[in-house]
Amino acid sequence: MQRGWRISWRSLGRLEKTLLVLLLAYVVVRATGAAPNAQWWLACFLFLLGLVVAFRLAVRGLRKAIWRLRNRLIAAYVFIAVVPVVLILLLAGIASYVVIGQMAVYVVSTELRHRQAALLRSAEALARVPVTDPATALPRFESMTRGAFPEFALLINGRRELRFPPNNTISQPPAEWKRASGLIVKQEGGAERLYAWAHVTENGEEVTVLAPVTMEVLGGLVPGLGDVAFAPLMVRARASRVPQARNPFDFSLQGWLPVDVPRWRSPREHSSQILSVDTRASAVLGTIFQSLDFQLFDLAEVVLIVFVVVTILFLLVEMISLVAGVQLSRSITGAVHELYLGTRRIQHGDFGHRIPVNGNDQLAELATSFNSMTANLGQLMVVAKEKERLESELTIAREVQKQLFPKDVPYTRTLELKGVCSPARMVSGDYYDFMALGDESLAFAIGDVAGKGISAALLMATIQSTMRTQLGATNGAPPRDLSTAKLVSTLNRQLYANTSLEKYATFYFALYHEDTHSLTYTNAGHLSPMLLRAGELQMLESTGTVVGAFPTARYEERTIALEHGDLLVAYTDGIVEPENAYGEMFGEDRLKDLVSKYEYADSSELIARTMEAVNVWTGAGELQDDMTMVVVRRI
Repeated sequence: MQRGWRISWRSLGRLEKTLLVLLLAYVVVRATGAAPNAQWWLACFLFLLGLVVAFRLAVRGLRKAIWRLRNRLIAAYVFIAVVPVVLILLLAGIASYVVIGQMAVYVVSTELRHRQAALLRSAEALARVPVTDPATALPRFESMTRGAFPEFALLINGRRELRFPPNNTISQPPAEWKRASGLIVKQEGGAERLYAWAHVTENGEEVTVLAPVTMEVLGGLVPGLGDVAFAPLMVRARASRVPQARNPFDFSLQGWLPVDVPRWRSPREHSSQILSVDTRASAVLGTIFQSLDFQLFDLAEVVLIVFVVVTILFLLVEMISLVAGVQLSRSITGAVHELYLGTRRIQHGDFGHRIPVNGNDQLAELATSFNSMTANLGQLMVVAKEKERLESELTIAREVQKQLFPKDVPYTRTLELKGVCSPARMVSGDYYDFMALGDESLAFAIGDVAGKGISAALLMATIQSTMRTQLGATNGAPPRDLSTAKLVSTLNRQLYANTSLEKYATFYFALYHEDTHSLTYTNAGHLSPMLLRAGELQMLESTGTVVGAFPTARYEERTIALEHGDLLVAYTDGIVEPENAYGEMFGEDRLKDLVSKYEYADSSELIARTMEAVNVWTGAGELQDDMTMVVVRRI
């Protein structure tokens, strides 16, 4: 026997031994009645130490109990299902208290807003129709307002000053107040009072209506509900209006709503108030369901009884669920073990391993999904490599396209050229090009291919190749003998013959003659370039339709003289058509403002400022469309 006690004592920890020793000392001190203060402190210390020891023993016992996976699942089910149900029931009780209380507040606040709206409508009626005969107008106003507020005061300023009742002392609100209605706090006689008010100014008439809001007025908003007050402005009366309990489940409750009420002296100052309602559950439910006609039973009482019955059924279902959870634990442990073995095989690179599939439940679906995952891993690796290859090819395509854009601008004595293209994707469907024609002239072009991506970039390269081939085939012909309309017509026929029907492009092509300072151009459906001359903007309209869509399309050419200081800006739709978060396009008007603002700035700065403005307008991280811009300046 003594040996058993020794083994048990040695198995205890230091805290457990300390607890037993202090407990023995407390029994001795308590029995002798000595040192009352020491007894109290010793009892407190024993209580705290007992909590710590109990927690340690519970943790130790739980660890031993859940060492097996099956017991662990049962314990997990208790924590997942049983404990939350208890908390849910507690939460349901608290929620019922809070929700029904807020329902009471909602009913009261809604009725108060309706009466405030009636007060505003009465004030608007007086403001819109001048009061020429107070003997007939004011009684009608009084009958409209008495239904909402028993007491009120009226002040009309305008063609004449009128008060109702005649002896009221209200004054005009401060000038900061315009049209207003609702609740307001006013300082009167050293104390603050709460009013419902309306202030309207129309047709030269200023109408102000003040109605005191007291506990009697608030209590009458919803008869039979209970006590209603605004704290801290109002002090509750001793006589309570809270109805008597109708059954054991008819509990009392309180609802509240924070309200910021403006002060009379300034609309920027507010008084923080709390609308509180003291009532009972039956009164709130009876008010909510008062529109339903039930003569055989009390609906509010039935709702409470149904709530209790549902709670009991909920507990029964929970007990059945606990038993089912214990029975299912064995199947879960088997599936987990197979998944564990499968992951170890996959970890060592054995993608051919398959998990046995038993049954047709979700665990079987999980095993099937695992087998499908291992079968598809190889395919996913192939897809990843293919994606990497495509991204590499896109990078190469972008570098190749960069080589297609002109690296150098042809030199002329009287013309300055600058072009920039910012693709929306890896490659662009926009096109611009410069090409020298002898020593005295040059050609430049800008275009926009329908679509984006690789296909648009390929068509862009085709257009550049075709135009350069045509310009190189002139065999030294003087630029003045070249026809922009014929060159664009030839380009149109070749694109139509060698591309699919849905492929087309807008195109602007121009020839500049150094000796005459003239610019001959053909605009094939492209956005009209802007010509800024002496502070005035004009648009160079289109002279034909898009290229590549219609084989027999006809194109015209026009010639203008470029004067010293003229600025020509050509652009694609990626400049003017991007939209902001509200669906508004950047538009030509904003581009015109930018061109006028930076008329004397460097061409590079003009382009940079424009693209920056478009990016700020869209507010997006990526471009919505390819952005291309060419600036031509006569120097």
